[in-house]
Amino acid sequence: MEWFTAPDHWLSRIVFQRGLAGLYCVAFLSAALQFRALIGERGMLPVPEYVRRTRPRHTPSLFHWRYSDRLFAAVAWSGAALALALLAGAGDAAPLPVSMLLWLVLWALYLSIVNVGQTWYAFGWESLLLETGFLAVFLGNDDTGPPVLVLFLLRWLLFRVEFGAGLIKIRGDPCWRNLTCLYHHHETQPMPGPLSWFFHHLPRPLHRVEVAANHVVQLVVPFLLFTPQPVATIAAGLMIATQLWLVLSGNFAWLNWITIVLALSVVDASPVTGEHPRPDPPLWYVVLVVAVTAFVLVRSYRPVRNLLSRNQAMNRSYDPYHLVNTYGAFGTVGRIRDEIVVEGTDDPVPHAGTVWREYGFKGKPGDPRRLPRQFAPYHLRLDWLMWFAALSPGYARDWFGPFVERLLDGDRDTLRLLAHNPFPDAPPTFVRARLYRYRYTTWRELRATGAWWHRRLVREYLPPTRLREPARGPR
Repeated sequence: MEWFTAPDHWLSRIVFQRGLAGLYCVAFLSAALQFRALIGERGMLPVPEYVRRTRPRHTPSLFHWRYSDRLFAAVAWSGAALALALLAGAGDAAPLPVSMLLWLVLWALYLSIVNVGQTWYAFGWESLLLETGFLAVFLGNDDTGPPVLVLFLLRWLLFRVEFGAGLIKIRGDPCWRNLTCLYHHHETQPMPGPLSWFFHHLPRPLHRVEVAANHVVQLVVPFLLFTPQPVATIAAGLMIATQLWLVLSGNFAWLNWITIVLALSVVDASPVTGEHPRPDPPLWYVVLVVAVTAFVLVRSYRPVRNLLSRNQAMNRSYDPYHLVNTYGAFGTVGRIRDEIVVEGTDDPVPHAGTVWREYGFKGKPGDPRRLPRQFAPYHLRLDWLMWFAALSPGYARDWFGPFVERLLDGDRDTLRLLAHNPFPDAPPTFVRARLYRYRYTTWRELRATGAWWHRRLVREYLPPTRLREPARGPR
């Protein structure tokens, strides 16, 4: 069936599936290592309480059947192990039906986690991983050439990711239209990386070139994905280059990496590697792929309508299985950066001379002399939510009080999410939070002080709180 398969994309299929398996592994590891403090039985937003409030048809997850921390850990670690097996080539070593089942199990396990993850999993890249993972089920293995229809659906997904992000920008903050957003973005982005300080200090004309190039890649280049080769490969290459630039400039979990993996599925390597003819696919497989393609195209109606809407929403799922979604990022860019600094004391009663000691987070800015670290594609969920909490206390209403309670209780799972615990021997008697205004230092300030950030106190965020008091929310 020459019309059905693309033997010239055999290498692209392998690279795409192995890359996706690697990102699945990172996602499951992130869940396994952080869930107890976030959504575990004693977590800040416990899964058992959440599933009691929701219906399985609204949030399909095996945890509606039963939940325990042990079961969640088994799911997360099993997902990581299965992803590693697929990364090592298990999908190509198994018969086609078994390979498809392995990818389907991987998708179902991660869907079960996302649908009970609540605000900790309310990020566009969770839906993007699930939608990409669903399409990977039908991409086949070494028993057959990659189906042309599934390769098209992957391009359609990549188009929506890039074009949606471009539209949300050009319709949103005026700084995208006047090319000045990068005067601020590298400084105010959720989690800067080790090179973000240097990106921020690039000449302003170069920042304007960056924004203009971004508009071209996100608003014009995506249409070239549907043109003949080698134009489509060139378009994918431009997207990959742009995403690598973003990888260097900040920490965006696996958003950039999964976009790169999607773009690699477009690349035609046949001029170098040649074609890789495979036996004709079985009829059941052809029928299934055609049915799935029709299903995805029908389900694309609402994402397309959203793209065309002046009130475009970003990062929205239209079904509980996250099968066909809409994407976008940074329609608005902040001009200032506020950070919440959490401190504790072991004084029995706070007074004017009380010494407050600061908790250190792994990713978000804290100590001004600490150079930001590179964590992506790993996702530090608490650090990301702390960025949102600094934007508005409303983002922290449900979980910040429980977070403070666990610091006062010396909860080990919560403390593992932090880089520095200033109370290693016994928990503090009081914890408070204060809001600081951060900005990057200049080259001169860096040489004089060794500090990457300058900060000044803005206001109290949470007054001194002790364990026997009801946890108060931020204000």
